[in-house]
Amino acid sequence: MRLPLLLAAAGLVALAAAGPTALGRLALMAGLPGAAASMIADPSARGVALYRAGRYEQADDAFRAAGRSATFNRGVSLAATGDYPLSVAYFDAVLFAAPGDSEARDNRNVVSALVPPVIGEGNESGRIAAKPITGPSGLPIETDPRGRRLDAGGLVADMAWVAAIPDDPGEFLRLRLADEHLRRLALGLTPPEEGDLW
Repeated sequence: MRLPLLLAAAGLVALAAAGPTALGRLALMAGLPGAAASMIADPSARGVALYRAGRYEQADDAFRAAGRSATFNRGVSLAATGDYPLSVAYFDAVLFAAPGDSEARDNRNVVSALVPPVIGEGNESGRIAAKPITGPSGLPIETDPRGRRLDAGGLVADMAWVAAIPDDPGEFLRLRLADEHLRRLALGLTPPEEGDLW
């Protein structure tokens, strides 16, 4: 009968020596997240306890304090607080670091369905609507620094502007091909140059 009492006393001494964080983790495992949140010092683990207790705003603050180690959990807490666009961005960050994370991909798909689509303004021709360039006074600027007249937020294609364009299609093509080659090199789409086979 003394052995169970000695074991219980030794267990209590070990818990007291381990500190409040260990007690908090035990409380979290026992299903007492509210009590666990007050005892845990680590912001990431405290955020989990707060989230399980239904205190989503506080959990989000804890995950923010935890930093990059809690990126996935921050995405979940942001979704719980209703900040869907930022939540999608956090899940994108998780997927950037670990493209095979299926749980992050599933969560991202669910949350992104809640983000309202962005609809831009356009003109009748299907292009983005141009806004007039305004000066510090708020009035539209009617001339550019060279004194040419502006029209609907851009330069008017007058004869002086057309005459300033170089008429060298070969040079344009050479520059375009060089730019495309650099773009493909940057993306890793160009095979390495082979040496002389002979």
